[in-house]
Amino acid sequence: MRTLTLILLGLVALSPLAVSAQTAPTKPAASATALPPIIDRDLFFGDPEISGAQLSPDGKFMSFIKPYKGTRNIWVKALNAPFPAAKPMTADTTRPIRGYFWSRDGKYLLFSQDKGGDENFNIYAVNPVETLKAGQDVPTARDLTGLKGVRVYIYNVPKTDPNSIYIGLNERDKAWHDLYKLNLTTGEKTLVRKNTDRIGGWDFDWDDKLRFASRSNEDGSTDILRVDADGLKKIYSAKLGENAGIAGFTKDNKRVYLISNTGNERDLTEVLLMDPESGKSETYEVDPMKRVDLSNMAFSEKTREPIYTIYEDDRVRYLWKDKSFQTDYAMIKKQLPNVDAYFGSHTNDERYWLVSATSDIDPGATYLYDRQTKTLTFQYRPRPKLPVTDLAPMQTLRYKSSDGLEIPAYLTLPKGVAAKNLPLVVFPHGGPWARDTWGYDSFSQFLANRGYAVLQPNFRASTGYGKKFLNAGNRQWGLLMQDDITWGVKELIAKGIVDPKRVGIMGISYGGYATLAGLAYTPDVYAAGVSYVGPSNLLTLLNSIPAYWEAGRKQMYEWMGDPNTPEGKAILTKASPLNSSDKIKAPLLVIQGANDPRVNKAESDQIVIALRDRGFPVEYIVAPDEGHGFARPVNSQAALAAAEKFLAKHLGGRYQESMPDNIAKRLTEITVDPKTVTLAKKVAVSNEAPKPSGNLKAGVYSYKVNLEAQGQNIPMDRTITVAEAGDNLKISDKVSSAMTGEITDEVEVTKATLAPVKRAIKQGPVTIETTYTAEKVTGTMGMNGQNKPIDSKLEGALFADGGGDGLQLATLPLKEGYSTTYRNFDLTQQKTKAYALTVVGKESVTVPAGTFDAWKVEIKPADGSAGSRTLYMATDGSGRFIKEEAVIQGGMKMVSELAK
Repeated sequence: MRTLTLILLGLVALSPLAVSAQTAPTKPAASATALPPIIDRDLFFGDPEISGAQLSPDGKFMSFIKPYKGTRNIWVKALNAPFPAAKPMTADTTRPIRGYFWSRDGKYLLFSQDKGGDENFNIYAVNPVETLKAGQDVPTARDLTGLKGVRVYIYNVPKTDPNSIYIGLNERDKAWHDLYKLNLTTGEKTLVRKNTDRIGGWDFDWDDKLRFASRSNEDGSTDILRVDADGLKKIYSAKLGENAGIAGFTKDNKRVYLISNTGNERDLTEVLLMDPESGKSETYEVDPMKRVDLSNMAFSEKTREPIYTIYEDDRVRYLWKDKSFQTDYAMIKKQLPNVDAYFGSHTNDERYWLVSATSDIDPGATYLYDRQTKTLTFQYRPRPKLPVTDLAPMQTLRYKSSDGLEIPAYLTLPKGVAAKNLPLVVFPHGGPWARDTWGYDSFSQFLANRGYAVLQPNFRASTGYGKKFLNAGNRQWGLLMQDDITWGVKELIAKGIVDPKRVGIMGISYGGYATLAGLAYTPDVYAAGVSYVGPSNLLTLLNSIPAYWEAGRKQMYEWMGDPNTPEGKAILTKASPLNSSDKIKAPLLVIQGANDPRVNKAESDQIVIALRDRGFPVEYIVAPDEGHGFARPVNSQAALAAAEKFLAKHLGGRYQESMPDNIAKRLTEITVDPKTVTLAKKVAVSNEAPKPSGNLKAGVYSYKVNLEAQGQNIPMDRTITVAEAGDNLKISDKVSSAMTGEITDEVEVTKATLAPVKRAIKQGPVTIETTYTAEKVTGTMGMNGQNKPIDSKLEGALFADGGGDGLQLATLPLKEGYSTTYRNFDLTQQKTKAYALTVVGKESVTVPAGTFDAWKVEIKPADGSAGSRTLYMATDGSGRFIKEEAVIQGGMKMVSELAK
């Protein structure tokens, strides 16, 4: 019984490489010369040399993540072999692999990957003992799910059937995931439960039998349902503002350990022992110190008994259930004093365990512990070049907010200087339904090394401190939640630790919002702010959240305000920094990922435009190949180089001026001139399709294509063939390359109107066939022998839908100033999508086939969303498109040029 949910939070990537550092402080802090030497930012935020180690189930191998060809990939070595003997298992050059695991039988390494940060994850499998062919560097990474626009969850990795895993797919309904069993060898997906009951999660017992489901009701409450042969039966409920979930089963599978804070008598989350047949429960454990929620509960898969529970207080506390593990832990702690030690990956027989040891001034080391011989053996340090003796201790801090609520916080003071009159950077955590903890933190250490005090407050709405503390933040964005941050600043100023004229604020996600709110609502407190993927308008934020967040939508409305009610809308409007941007007085740096599905790029565009239009200085960085937080080190380091220089300029800390050439180049590429920022406008779309002014001519058109993906160029050949088919025309569009294989998109259209009649797509194991009528699209989407029906109503007539659409668009009456709209059917989203087409001018274009006069045609989504294409259409009446430039998913660029 191992429940894994692949919800990868937007994290800033980390990694090491030493370059010479120079300092350029604008206003050096007092006694700045006593500070330790500047530590290269790459040592904080570059790729770890080795990370994420896991043991194979049989203990023969150790896998880990290490850069390969400049990107983090999976490696494997024999357990007792040296790390240099390891071999790479993957060679992804587009995005780092951040998480993976072994299949139960150790035959496969499984990992998830998205495109450019869009958070639509697919599951890949690698056979580590695959025989490599000539010229093949790594085993083949098979895409087991192979879906577009779908986010895959992993619910269970069954021990009883090691060749399978249970996954969730939101292919049928974007808001809810159906439960499938996935065959790891064939990729075959078998539907287990169709999710028509708002199910957000499934629970399997020790024998991998599906036992429970968690239902999110429309009123925001949660039901735990028992899975019976005749249906789902409710056995427990948590109302809005409460939580309940199953942590595990007793060894006989008869009772469950239930995590709950339900009822007026409970504030802290505790463990109950419940009989699912009768519904009766009793308290198993609550924090004996009555301070914090249960943080974690660990079980032995060998004995099926609990090992320990964890409570995250100012520091972590263990409560041991298994005395033999407690003895082992005491032995480990004796050998590793002054650190927090954590058990990680283990073998099936639980003899070997990986143990990580970290502290506030040390990103840690990983050890192999043998429970049989009681030996602890060092394996690696993720950041061995980081000078830990120069890092600054993190201390706990508690202070009262504006209404008397006690706020727990962490404070990191720069090492080597007196704690007096220091510049401060407040660094609020994201979420906001999360919390900061004691331990190594790259951002606080990075900023402390630059001479700043760093405050990390666990403001109300932070998790872990009980239900009352969490719900004290309800509808308090920008209000009491912001006071909790502001009063922390006041506390440090009153103590003389912080210079009131040199206070900055910086944060990611909600921390980015808190930055904007701090500058807008308390403009006299801050001298500078850095907002990293922070929302500026809470109404547009809630209106653009991903569909698969539906399970938590009502709870978000309770926490933030319901945009569908006058009262809620008023709260959200008031709490949106965009609406108070005229109050901002401090300089602002905004950092954004173009593909962010949580905080859309428009959130940052809006605040940048508002400040720019009032003539206020604002700086803007946008990475086209990132989402909610940057995964690629080249992007994160470029953004942080700009941030530390920005903070030094306005707060007087120091910064590292030098940077490698690739970082400097990337910073130039992702720095946006605020003058160029515009908000996308929606375009009204006609229900009628545009009418061609010329005929689409039969023939063969050849193109050379280049796909640019994260610095890598992939050449492809493209052939479009137009042939007569009675009253219709068949258009076949084939693209092929050594890397992608052959992709064929064939569409049949009427001669007179070019309205689509039917379409067929073939790419490897994926086949799609559709038939069009005036009202709907029907067909099938198949993969590996499994077919899924397509049946969708159209919102208007379609045009230029399918392969060779550029040739179809070339038949329109193009001229200077011409514009129109048209619709396609988006197969990945299963809905109609509209586009706006505009002729923006006439240019001379040179391609392999020669030099041509061409109309320059721009095409953008009519709803103002991201994505664009530029087509160059021949003006000679030949009906050819000469060249196409497109920005596609993940920030990739594709250029097609007429070859002959």
